[in-house]
Amino acid sequence: MSINFQITRRYPCSYLPGQLARSRVVITDNDTPDSDIYARLIRQGYRRSGGLIYRPDCDFCQACIPVRIPVEQFSPNRTQRRIWKRHQHLQTARHMLHFDPAHFALYQRYQKSRHTHGSMDQDDENGREQYRNFLLKSTVDSFLVTFHEDDQLRMVSIIDQLPDGLSSVYTFFEPEVAGSSYGTFNILWQTNQCRAGRLPYLYLGYWIENSQKMHYKANFQPLQLRINNQWQYKEPCVKTIRHDDPI
Repeated sequence: MSINFQITRRYPCSYLPGQLARSRVVITDNDTPDSDIYARLIRQGYRRSGGLIYRPDCDFCQACIPVRIPVEQFSPNRTQRRIWKRHQHLQTARHMLHFDPAHFALYQRYQKSRHTHGSMDQDDENGREQYRNFLLKSTVDSFLVTFHEDDQLRMVSIIDQLPDGLSSVYTFFEPEVAGSSYGTFNILWQTNQCRAGRLPYLYLGYWIENSQKMHYKANFQPLQLRINNQWQYKEPCVKTIRHDDPI
């Protein structure tokens, strides 16, 4: 299988206001990279969004840093242990990627609460199509996990299976449950799944030091950052970290 790369046009950065971003997109000869190639790309700092596999390729900015949790070295802190214990009653189920109106309704509530005035909270056919393309379209080994409290859907995660771990693609949860810390619990749950499956890494996508949306990832220590084409242990410098921020 041959792999080529295409550089996108510049577009407004989603994380650093006032800046323009650009991405390097993976192009394969049959649009379906096999699992080994996809895993190699993830290890090189790429990320998946729908059917696109990409990596930031900005002219004068290297703020987006790939991060992953080395599962065997990770030990939850006191706050994380409390959050883990608090949500042990949640019932989880693994599914193939599929559209469910209840999932989409939760996604809409989450977007309207967390990403006000964004382009992903449209409650119409166009919004449903964006949702499908963003989360339910995949050419690799992906699955969907639901989290219920009794009969109430609380959280949904999209995850990619890799030979050396899991890649946490996206998680959305019920925003109206104050102080739930669902986002933190979800990362702990995925880390536990890696440990149970003897998978060494949980890939969390990108961390950006000056983005409030990304601060939560620095809570999980030790954390490996990919800098200068090498994975290395590093503790990011973060002033304020919220424990309920999303993936």
